[in-house]
Amino acid sequence: MEIQEHIIDLPKRIYVGNGIIGKLKEYLLQLNVTGPLLTVTGPNVRKLVINDVIKGVAEVGDVEITEISDSSVDEVNRVEEIAKRVKPRFILGVGGGKVIDVSKYVAYKLNINFLSVPTAPSHDGITSPFASIKGLGKPVSVKAKTPFAIVADINVLSSAPRRLINAGIGDTIGKIVAVRDWRLAAKLTGEYYGDYTASLALLSAKHALNCTKIMNRDLKYSVRLLTEALISSGVAMGMAGSTRPASGSEHLFAHAVDLLAPNVAMHGELVGLGTILMAYIHGINWREIRKALERIGAPVKASELGIPAETVIKALTISHTIRPERYTILGDRGLTWSSAEKIARDTGVIE
Repeated sequence: MEIQEHIIDLPKRIYVGNGIIGKLKEYLLQLNVTGPLLTVTGPNVRKLVINDVIKGVAEVGDVEITEISDSSVDEVNRVEEIAKRVKPRFILGVGGGKVIDVSKYVAYKLNINFLSVPTAPSHDGITSPFASIKGLGKPVSVKAKTPFAIVADINVLSSAPRRLINAGIGDTIGKIVAVRDWRLAAKLTGEYYGDYTASLALLSAKHALNCTKIMNRDLKYSVRLLTEALISSGVAMGMAGSTRPASGSEHLFAHAVDLLAPNVAMHGELVGLGTILMAYIHGINWREIRKALERIGAPVKASELGIPAETVIKALTISHTIRPERYTILGDRGLTWSSAEKIARDTGVIE
């Protein structure tokens, strides 16, 4: 059997702990980070966090700060122009998923090192070498820069709005379906399947399920568990060289809804709904997944997100077209309207 080259690109160092944002200067010195630096952030990132970051960054070199409003191509182009002017040695993404996505995509385009400083545990983009950018003509993730290092302050992450934390749970639980889809594709199409990376992704999902049992009584510990699960999920993608371990038919559904009703819900919320639906099709215990999401107050019905039943059904019927080269349980033909409606009603996603 011929051995194919497989390159695994992983972060140099990952810092996780309580109150560690104040030690950013120390970490940057350990990593031999020098200026100039470009810091990308968002409008909702708490000023206290930004001040701590800027204080740490300013002590290792000149720093330019820019704020983005979304993860669109326009914002990518704007940040790219700033980076070309500043010529930074490192780009820091300080914020939620959109900030991290734009930062690492610009870093990839210009081949600049990227530092990930997440402020919300809303999805596994914290670590992964992929980004979701609106306006590229496709609703799926594109190649981006693997973080050079990650600084995950649990105090900061656990102070994020609960909705963002719940979205992170939804995104991580989705790996249960993604790995099933990946294994199915390997059997039916001969696609590469990595046992180890699949196991790592499933372990992330298992920890996310455990988080739902303790989150209401110990938020900080749960967020630490979730953050480490998100990081390991991102590492699994880096090891696999694709989003396969972490993105299957549940993500296709999420992207389909977002196409039909843009910005109606958070990515992780839609993945949570998609996981319930696709687990049903796979014959996995979808009721356990639904109960887990219910425990933390995450949406399990489309109506909770203001999504009409017709949109859910339509999304189910077109999900297989979102990424036709990626085989999932939906097959090449997808679902009929009647079967999609039955699945959505049987699982209680629509009433």
